[in-house]
Amino acid sequence: MKLKTLEGHLGSISSFSKPKIQLEQYETPPHIAAVALYTIQTQYSSIEDKLVLDAGCGPGMLTVGAALLGAGTVVGVDIDDSAMEVLKDNIEDMELANIDAVLCDFLSPNLLKWNNYFDTILMNPPFGTKNNVGIDMKFLKMGLDLTSDSVFSLHKSSTRLHIQKKVKEWDAKGTVIAELKYNLPATYKFHKQQTRDIAVDLWRIQHLVT
Repeated sequence: MKLKTLEGHLGSISSFSKPKIQLEQYETPPHIAAVALYTIQTQYSSIEDKLVLDAGCGPGMLTVGAALLGAGTVVGVDIDDSAMEVLKDNIEDMELANIDAVLCDFLSPNLLKWNNYFDTILMNPPFGTKNNVGIDMKFLKMGLDLTSDSVFSLHKSSTRLHIQKKVKEWDAKGTVIAELKYNLPATYKFHKQQTRDIAVDLWRIQHLVT
């Protein structure tokens, strides 16, 4: 599938009906999702025929995109039941049979039963601002625990040095594989600007081979 075709499909899926600030819910823009997924597949062959998990999947921008790119199975995990209902509607509308929607907290210790289980983990985690300081790193660490290969994750470029430090602490390997501009629309009442451009890194994080 061509990049523009993928972006076109992702542009048609439904988003959050009422985003929740306490969960830092922001839609991953179709362009960002398409470029990230296309990069992950064309450079690393980490989606097609793979077992993929989308952490904090929301309405499923990355989930649906991975399914369209031929993932064997995509498991979309989110704590918010309303977001999961939108995801299920999107799955039905797109007639996708290779997605499982799981309502649960991605940071729950119960998920460690899937240790090293997934080929690929995708995530656009909460930024870790407001009342959720550090949650982005918790997502990343859990993703690393659950993958046998790679975590691909979107983070603000301003956190690059911090992520490098954390990855080193975890005895893992991290590489920024793409630098993107995230056009963040005004989502909540406290947002003063209609849109805001944020520099974002797409990371690939792996276990060190011993």
